[in-house]
Amino acid sequence: MNLTELQIRDFRNYAEESFTFEPGVNLIVGNNAQGKTNLLEAISYLGSGKSFRAQKTGEMVRFGADFAELSGSACSQERCQRLRWVLFSGSRPRQLWRNGVKKKTAADVAGVLPTVLFCPEDLMILKSGASQRRRLGDHVLCQLRPNYDAALTEYNRILEQKSRILKDRFENPALLDILPEYNARLCQVGALLISYRARFYEALGKSAEKFHSQFSGGVENFALDYKTVSTVKDPSAPVNQLTEYLLDHLDRHYRAELETAQCLTGPHKDDFTVSLSGIDLKAYGSQGQTRTAAISLKLAQRELMGREWGEEPVLLLDDVLSELDPGRQDFVLNQIVSGQVFITCCEPGRFTKLGKTIEICKGSVKA
Repeated sequence: MNLTELQIRDFRNYAEESFTFEPGVNLIVGNNAQGKTNLLEAISYLGSGKSFRAQKTGEMVRFGADFAELSGSACSQERCQRLRWVLFSGSRPRQLWRNGVKKKTAADVAGVLPTVLFCPEDLMILKSGASQRRRLGDHVLCQLRPNYDAALTEYNRILEQKSRILKDRFENPALLDILPEYNARLCQVGALLISYRARFYEALGKSAEKFHSQFSGGVENFALDYKTVSTVKDPSAPVNQLTEYLLDHLDRHYRAELETAQCLTGPHKDDFTVSLSGIDLKAYGSQGQTRTAAISLKLAQRELMGREWGEEPVLLLDDVLSELDPGRQDFVLNQIVSGQVFITCCEPGRFTKLGKTIEICKGSVKA
């Protein structure tokens, strides 16, 4: 799969710009704060309807503009398709078109332009907070499984409503009467999330283990362990059994949640750990070990998506190669010989021979 061309209007620091891309490597160069990462964000958003930076849609609209527009053509072995997004600065809902037909949700374009982002922050993902690791899994699953995307959206909506009930019940005790209803639905949807995640992390771990072994020479045993609610004895159990596990756990924490007015337990607290020969990387891993494991996870993510779609997803390397030593640079480059790749960097150096170079200056392509 590859993106052949892209038009941007009033997105971040881009007023209006058009791009054409090669099916192989596209090197995006320029000084800091010129718009290189903004371009990768536009590509990622075009295919997924999600930003890896913005919390709200309006943040992506150029200052002073009423709306932003992204449109582009994504081609696979079978066909080319046209995607178009319009994002508004206010509360107005975003709009989406696929081949000129208006669509309702990002799930309607799943698989048209799948992307994998690798940025410097990902190199330390195993040392960061659990939310960063959950985001990795959610980003992939939302692209691979539209039903997961819908379930995650519903779960977060119910979770927010439950949080309001817990906080407002001091002024309105009658709200506690509807809390069991929210807990029941939260557990039902949460069980779906755990079921999807269990299968995904099992596959991700096996794939990452293979890449890590190639790089390290097999001297360390890579293992990924999915962590969810403690009462869930088997994350791969049937969904109805997972629902019962979650209900049991909520019952045990009912009083604590009332006292703290917080949602203390559930899949929104999920995490995963990575160990090398039984040693937890988050606690004891060196910087080199952590970076090699993170690279293995990202390459595994790309492999799983490619296996699902039958073609490599678009790979977005946001200034990550400059953070690696030559050995790790070569390992990554040797693994991305196929598929479309976007690489951003300030100093192209040895990378100029890889493919087409596009220089960005103040939100425009430099002639």
